[in-house]
Amino acid sequence: MLEASKPKEYIDRKEYRERRKEFFQKHSQIAQEAMKLNYENVLSWGTVIERTVEKYSDKTAIIFEDKTLTYKEFNEWINRYAHYFISLGLKKGDVIEVMIKNRPELLIILFASSKIGAVTSLINTDLREKSLIHCFKLTPGKIIIIDEECFEVFNKVKSDLSLSEDQKLYFLTDKGRISCPEGFIDISQEVSNLPIHNPLITYDIKTLDPIGYLFTSGTTGFPKAAMVDHSLAIMIYYWYGIMLCELTPEDIMYTSLPLFHGSGLIGCIAPFGCGATIVLARKFSVSRFWDEIRKYKATAFSYVGEVCRYLMNQPPNPEDLKNSVRVVIGNGLRPEIWMDFKKRFNIPRIGEFYAAVDGNGSFANLLNFDCTVGLCATSYAIVKYDIDEDKPIRDEDGFMQKVDIGETGLCLFQSAGATQSRGYTDAKATESKLFRDVFKKGDVWFNSGDLLRDIGCDHAQFIDRLGDTFRWKGNNISTTEVEEVLNVFDQISLSTVYGVQIPHTDGRAGMAAIVPTINLENFDLKGLATSIKNNLPNYAVPLFLRFKSNLSTTATFKLKKGKLKQENINLEKIEDPLYVMLPEMSEYVHMTEEIYENIQNGRYKF
Repeated sequence: MLEASKPKEYIDRKEYRERRKEFFQKHSQIAQEAMKLNYENVLSWGTVIERTVEKYSDKTAIIFEDKTLTYKEFNEWINRYAHYFISLGLKKGDVIEVMIKNRPELLIILFASSKIGAVTSLINTDLREKSLIHCFKLTPGKIIIIDEECFEVFNKVKSDLSLSEDQKLYFLTDKGRISCPEGFIDISQEVSNLPIHNPLITYDIKTLDPIGYLFTSGTTGFPKAAMVDHSLAIMIYYWYGIMLCELTPEDIMYTSLPLFHGSGLIGCIAPFGCGATIVLARKFSVSRFWDEIRKYKATAFSYVGEVCRYLMNQPPNPEDLKNSVRVVIGNGLRPEIWMDFKKRFNIPRIGEFYAAVDGNGSFANLLNFDCTVGLCATSYAIVKYDIDEDKPIRDEDGFMQKVDIGETGLCLFQSAGATQSRGYTDAKATESKLFRDVFKKGDVWFNSGDLLRDIGCDHAQFIDRLGDTFRWKGNNISTTEVEEVLNVFDQISLSTVYGVQIPHTDGRAGMAAIVPTINLENFDLKGLATSIKNNLPNYAVPLFLRFKSNLSTTATFKLKKGKLKQENINLEKIEDPLYVMLPEMSEYVHMTEEIYENIQNGRYKF
């Protein structure tokens, strides 16, 4: 059973009432507008774009490397693509699959498809082979657009996708290192001379119409495609842009997170609706981060917890305080470094939030308290959870029980009415994320899969992930997906994967407990490393291997991971052979006492 644990501090009730009153005095009208949108089902993201362009036509919308686009120019490019998609016969509900790294064209294509009601499937550009094939097949697109940077990776799996003759392939040139490949159409040339006026069809698109697929590991198996609708983009604009960050046309938002990731998109959608400027980086660089913040005079940036940890791990610099950042927005900033991060970089406001692309609820730190994911505007519950049994605790009547203030439990969001869970493309996967008869007969609640701590006044702290998913490098890792790759290796009889905590890092690193089919002396560690790297993105590669003679199971043959997780990588508790893939290495080496001590002391930069 999960033990109650006291937070460092509760939310002060008097201060909560004061801040809440001040917040609603300032934002009550916009909050009421936001709450009505889903019921009215009229406004689409395309119409928000066009309203923004009318207000801020000549203002800079986006900066990317040496490119700058005003809102007017940005919208004109969006319209060129929208008219091209219309000319191809694409209509409301049709899917466009894109595999594009960070660049303005990804936003242009996403916004263009939203104007005509098409659905953009944002393929994770870090995926490889089996996972990549799975995602393309899961959301088959009428057209597929591949970025120059992603072409080689896509080309390796192209023959396994069973593409039909009706599925057209498009190539998006970048730095011109390769010309448009045979069988592909150069989409940049196709759209260059098309009309720049707003398409009339945009007014037929509604708030609850689908806008895209974002991929999540969910809790088991390969990535799942979570359908998101226009209301998500609009709510990001209202709740995160206006109310959480209070962005204005004078703000400049720097984002270096990948745009196929929900947190990355938030860093572009929230400022866009507010008329702010977006500075888009191709990728996150810890060495260039603050230099670019200062170069562009950014007043805001988006983050995940790992980004904050990387920045804190850099040697202190007299320049740390010399920045114009007034607010940051993201998720996963751990309470233990929150105050130090805020003080070191002189950041007045931390817009922490908690949400999931497959979820139907979210928390946001609207009142600017420290060390909290904030409060939730919809119906949620944090319920008692039995870690050993890996399930919520139900009372003698079969109902779940809410935790008391200061206790930790499983977070659930009620699935009903306007907040009904949209789920995945797979109905079985959708049902697996729902609990029924939670507090009364017939009610339905979405299982977040995360442990949160109730700290009072409707506020919470994120504690950890549960079950078959853990978080590392800002990504959710499906243990089942990793196990499937391991278990097809001919020298492995059985494996189980879980996350382990290592000092000086956020999240959990992957560890695999393996039952080999041959003696360890003859085990092909090099071949296993190659097989894993060929089939998994880098962030999902297990850093640790533990070789065992057998694995314990429950009465229903579910592998037990509780004891393995508790033993972590502690050599004092583990007698089994243990191997590690150290940073900058491509093979596993035996875990010695010296290596273990170096890991504990933070000598390796995982």
